[in-house]
Amino acid sequence: MQNKIQILEEKKVRTVWVDETEEWFFSIIDVIEVLTETERPRKYWNDLKKKLLTEGSQLSEKIGQLKIILKKCSLCF
Repeated sequence: MQNKIQILEEKKVRTVWVDETEEWFFSIIDVIEVLTETERPRKYWNDLKKKLLTEGSQLSEKIGQLKIILKKCSLCF
C-alpha cells in the first residue's frame, strides 16, 4: 500500500494505492473541497449523505470516515 498526496486544481488530495487490488482510494473530503470550493467540505459531505437518504438513495453501510495516515517522504510535500 502506498500513501501519497496528489495535486488537483492546486489543492492537495490524499490518496492510497493498494497493490494487492491495484486500486486507488481518494479522500472524499479532499475531492469535495476541490470540486465545490467549499470551506467546510466535511459538513458538505454530511449534508449530501442526509439528502441522498431522504431522496431514497441507498448508501453503502460502509460509508463513513476513514483515517488516512500519510508518512513524510522525499516525494511528499
